[in-house]
Amino acid sequence: MSTTLARTAGPPDAAATPARRRPGALGLTVAVALTAILLVASLLTGAYDVVGADDGAWMFALTRVPRTAALVLAGAAMAVSGLVMQMLTQNRFVEPTTTGTTEWAGLGLLAVTIVAPTATIATRMGVAIVTSFVGTMIFFLILRRLTLTSSLVVPIVGIMLGAVVGAVSSYLALATDTLQNLSVWFAGSFTSVFRGQYEPLWIVAGVVAVIVVVADRFTVAGLGKDVATNVGVSYERVVLLGAALVAVATGVVTVVVGNLPFVGLVVPNVVALLRGDDLRSNLPWVCVLGVGLVTACDLVGRIVIAPFEVPVSLVLGIVGAVVFIAMILRGRRRG
Repeated sequence: MSTTLARTAGPPDAAATPARRRPGALGLTVAVALTAILLVASLLTGAYDVVGADDGAWMFALTRVPRTAALVLAGAAMAVSGLVMQMLTQNRFVEPTTTGTTEWAGLGLLAVTIVAPTATIATRMGVAIVTSFVGTMIFFLILRRLTLTSSLVVPIVGIMLGAVVGAVSSYLALATDTLQNLSVWFAGSFTSVFRGQYEPLWIVAGVVAVIVVVADRFTVAGLGKDVATNVGVSYERVVLLGAALVAVATGVVTVVVGNLPFVGLVVPNVVALLRGDDLRSNLPWVCVLGVGLVTACDLVGRIVIAPFEVPVSLVLGIVGAVVFIAMILRGRRRG
């Protein structure tokens, strides 16, 4: 990313939370325990009685276990993707749904549905990943040509780009009578997740593993192009790798689950507020809190109008909007 962006957005405020106050291993253990309780609740929550019914065990293995596994994989992947995007752009308001990446994935998915309606899930996923990557790189190219006067300009550019892509998708969907498909994809929900359908999500586990391996390079890239170049890191390659990993995670999650807004915005910011900005040491926290946030929102969606369900994207949208506004107000108070 350009040095202009680095100066405008400002470096991450690692000093905001003194090291001695940062929650450590004990705090992470508590977070893991609370997330585990949410996951157990997810396994036991639903309209079907998996305990008392004769085929309860079969339904438990067919729907509850895959759904809970999908919550873990999707939550961790989207939270980590948001963290990587924020490091590469040096901006706390950036994540896949505020850069248009999710809308690009939806456009690719729609294109496959129109051109090849019988395409396999692997083909749909491949096209969604490619379009996500192209869209992310377009976002980076646009940022390079802008003189940024405020960190808010970055997510505004991303949201505007996503709105344009979303408008194109809506037009194509209306013209081809596929608007219902588009609505289903963007109303992210785990309702349709069951055994035999969620397995592609294990790809994002590989994405998270790669991010853990190259976390230090993302941290260096987060200090700006000049610093990264001076310490011998190829800034362009790191940005390209980060964009590719985010595109894979976003494309896979979009195809299997749909849109999960603001996960990558809320979780990394909460973790940074608690612990500062060391990407490698924050990754376990980001994964755990990402899983916890998505699971908690999914449980709310399953309980609030039971036995029916509210899409998890709706609950996440409310939570994310509140956090987004709080971040803006906090930034204004700090000048």
